[in-house]
Amino acid sequence: MSAERITIPREMLPEDGRFGAGPSKVRAAQVDALSAAGGHLLGTSHRQAPVKNLVAEVREGLHQFFGAPEGYELILGVGGSTAFWDIASFCLVQQKAQHLSFGEFGSKFAKATHEAPFLDPSSILSSEAGTLPAPRPEAGVDAYAWPHNETSTGVAAPVKRVQGADDGALVLVDGTSAAGGLAVDVTETDAYYFGPQKNFASDGGLWLAMMSPAAIERAERLDAQRWVPDFLQLTTAIENSRKNQTYNTPALATLVTLNEQVRWLNANGGMDFAAARTADSAGRVYAWAEAHELAQPFVADPAERSNVITTVDFAESVDAADLAKTLRANGIVDVEPYRKLGRNQLRIATFTAIEPEDVTRLLNCIDHVLER
Repeated sequence: MSAERITIPREMLPEDGRFGAGPSKVRAAQVDALSAAGGHLLGTSHRQAPVKNLVAEVREGLHQFFGAPEGYELILGVGGSTAFWDIASFCLVQQKAQHLSFGEFGSKFAKATHEAPFLDPSSILSSEAGTLPAPRPEAGVDAYAWPHNETSTGVAAPVKRVQGADDGALVLVDGTSAAGGLAVDVTETDAYYFGPQKNFASDGGLWLAMMSPAAIERAERLDAQRWVPDFLQLTTAIENSRKNQTYNTPALATLVTLNEQVRWLNANGGMDFAAARTADSAGRVYAWAEAHELAQPFVADPAERSNVITTVDFAESVDAADLAKTLRANGIVDVEPYRKLGRNQLRIATFTAIEPEDVTRLLNCIDHVLER
């Protein structure tokens, strides 16, 4: 029988079939919050009190979630994490950056600073997809950068300052698919930046960064020394964030759904709750893959496996693309692998909004298809 023609019994299916690596499944309570905001908040000015109060609640809620110390500030702006790579290139890298490149997203930031005509060529430490390089102290490097979680491969990296680095060197960590799902000590970074569309289960188009006093001072100093396009001026974002607004008009729906997710996370125990929940979900995937005769975790080293993005390789006898099509036909969506990896693989997100029991149901559905 063609796999695409297999029907999975309704009683086996997950309650919610969204397992994409981004954007995340959005919880019903977030949609309810958006509906409630429709009559009094959506379509109003982001310069006025109702929206500024919402931004203030988001900033305060994230400060609580990350346990950020005094002096660290939650800065936000329009454009997503991609925009922040350019912002950091202009406003946080003084002369030379070192990058860890172990997947698609780490390599993109590396390319941005490496090709910037006003910076020295970057030091780029790479490793094969599914593995993890380590930063190393290097004279002349004033910014060390890497992703906390590589969304394309399912590798998670430690977030620690680089011992032996030059005095004043900053640590810039891309937390886009990690923030809100993996534990992190933000004091080990100077900018822990992320988008809201992964563990925070909102939409894209916004960047947020928990920034240290050293990063803010660097941004102010470089702004006085070099020309920066208005849209990319970090000092402008800092000034506006302190007023609980953004330089450009933000998508209010994104802020509403983000705020509802932050409320939910903090009400249930904050970072400890989130990290335990994703570890539970991911552990189910890895245990299943390790025990299966036709599957295995793509990331070989258990210490490097992500708890928010899981990747599973299949034996040659299994057509993973056909398997993904079958799951999609049955309402289980977005488990296809990252397109550029080109592997016989499924990529299953285990973000905080996803119910761990739904992960088990997904694995049972995969077994059901494979058996046929």
